[in-house]
Amino acid sequence: MAKRLIDAGFDLSIWNRSPEKMRRFQQQAELAISPSAAITDADIVISMLENGDIVDLVLFKNETYKKMKPGALYIDMSSIPPTTARKHAQLIEQHGAFYLDAPVSGGTTGATEGTLSIMVGGPQNLLQRAQPIFNCLGSAIRVGDVGCGQLCKLANQAIVGITIGAVAEALLLATKGGADPEAVHKALSGGFASSRVLELHGKRMLNRDFTPGATSRVQLKDLKTILDEARHEELSLPLSQRTYESYLSLVANGNEHVDHSGLLLELEHLNNTQLKSIVDNA
Repeated sequence: MAKRLIDAGFDLSIWNRSPEKMRRFQQQAELAISPSAAITDADIVISMLENGDIVDLVLFKNETYKKMKPGALYIDMSSIPPTTARKHAQLIEQHGAFYLDAPVSGGTTGATEGTLSIMVGGPQNLLQRAQPIFNCLGSAIRVGDVGCGQLCKLANQAIVGITIGAVAEALLLATKGGADPEAVHKALSGGFASSRVLELHGKRMLNRDFTPGATSRVQLKDLKTILDEARHEELSLPLSQRTYESYLSLVANGNEHVDHSGLLLELEHLNNTQLKSIVDNA
């Protein structure tokens, strides 16, 4: 995402919790020594962090956000609880700056290609102000007031997590009975079950390529947030609950850093079997 903004001509001041991740940009952007140094002179501040606790730690608990210029726009593209987004928005606005929550979906491929789906919570006029940024990164849609971007991301993650589980079960069921796994994947992709999850993550399962785009740990975090939000709204979400339990077991068995398509590994462990790979089936 930073590369796309640089390539579009934006001047960036970059900070990362892992300094080695910044080095590739040392000839293209200013490398800040701290979050406060990164945001002090910025007209627009963007954060992309793993969860709400880390956003709090980096920008709010030590009041770093007060280093922002009055009138600056803060865009949080992290995936955090809606209540946390609303709390942060209130603090930012009290400081005299502006806030949008704008989590994304599309993974590393979408970030590289500039095809991310950006789910925006906040006023329409602020979306218009941020539009040149969003145009570099993907397609932005306003889904409601502050916090609604995070609600939309939770909806996205519920669909993704549950569908990954469905794809893993379907492929294991069909191939355990003797069907060709690659042919099953192709047949399903042409029918009503077709989806991006089946296309991309089903392929990962067949190739046994669980190099993380989004990790199982992060998917587990998102599912927990979904269930927390559901309890707050007095909703029962049994499919999300069951998927959460599966990811919880996957992570507990030492697979926290595998791609979230690695939920197949938990299903294999549960059934003491293994999905045939394309290579094995050739």
